[in-house]
Amino acid sequence: MIDWDVAVNTGVRLVRPGPQVELSEAREAVTQLRELSVTAQRHVREFTGMNSLEPAGPAVVVDRPGWIKANVDGFRVVLEPIIDRLASGRTSDSTAAAITSAVGSRVTGAQLGAVLAYLAGRVLGQYELFLPPDPQGNAPTGRLTLVAPNIVQAERELDVDPHDFRLWVCLHEETHRTQFTSSPWLRDYVQEQMREFLLASELDAGAFIDRLRAAGEAVADVVRGGEANLIDAFQTPQQSEILDRVTAVMTLAEGHGDYVMDAVGPGVVPTVAEIRRRFQRRREGANRLDRVIRQLLGLDLKMKQYEEGAAFVRTVIAEVGMADFNRVWESQESLPTMDEIRSPEKWIERVLRPTPQLPAGEE
Repeated sequence: MIDWDVAVNTGVRLVRPGPQVELSEAREAVTQLRELSVTAQRHVREFTGMNSLEPAGPAVVVDRPGWIKANVDGFRVVLEPIIDRLASGRTSDSTAAAITSAVGSRVTGAQLGAVLAYLAGRVLGQYELFLPPDPQGNAPTGRLTLVAPNIVQAERELDVDPHDFRLWVCLHEETHRTQFTSSPWLRDYVQEQMREFLLASELDAGAFIDRLRAAGEAVADVVRGGEANLIDAFQTPQQSEILDRVTAVMTLAEGHGDYVMDAVGPGVVPTVAEIRRRFQRRREGANRLDRVIRQLLGLDLKMKQYEEGAAFVRTVIAEVGMADFNRVWESQESLPTMDEIRSPEKWIERVLRPTPQLPAGEE
């Protein structure tokens, strides 16, 4: 269903080159990013009170093609077992098989590569949850990756202090690493939600045509200035429920990362206020075509996640303190729903101040 080699080759071929940088400057940036990622670990740990349950070395620093290859590897880890299961369970459906064959794995691979080429010029860093197994067959728990050319390009465009900006980015990404390495269940929870989401796909001919029609309507709506996106267009009602849970946990994670990077910032990043102001203006200042693409891919929803998640974290910590807020990472039952993220008091009442249950027969 997906030709992974085509995805990599397409992405690498289409991705734009990074900024022009002297070799010595590039080496200095890579070295400093690795060092600052380690520095950020201590700041995040001291501020949040969260401790990783596994050793955390320096971040892996990559270029744009390296980011594309790493993400295709991650997609393969997550998707291949599910695709195999879907395919084996539906081989008797000749209509679905014909549609799958017509679309073609190479076309699907090229589409994935094109999307990754677009994203590869914009992502500053990420915590990779899903990695191929090592030579002994063990699955790594995750890896922090920083995209050096994008960080250098962003700091140039923003005209901010490079050291401060690099540490600011590392604070956000290290917060993600801390979230997942201090709460080992969280990775499995996210993977299970993704598995359920994909298995809830509808591959019969009627549903497929309906999804294509909805996708066309979404594109037209965005061009007219509407708020549609391709994610909503292609999901089933069951997937919508699952996506709400995934969105809630990612909104929490992204908002927590933004909160920490700005809260820690004043003490260790002297120009944090200026960086945040200019970075926010950059997020909002995309050209028309870029805004259309971002909205169709759901990237504007991600920006909303930063804002809603950070507001939830700020409100809860202001109300109950950091230690009680950290109970959010205890189990999947303690995670907030999207409704609770938008109304933090509901989460506080449910998780921190639950109504006592009276013994049977008492009132």
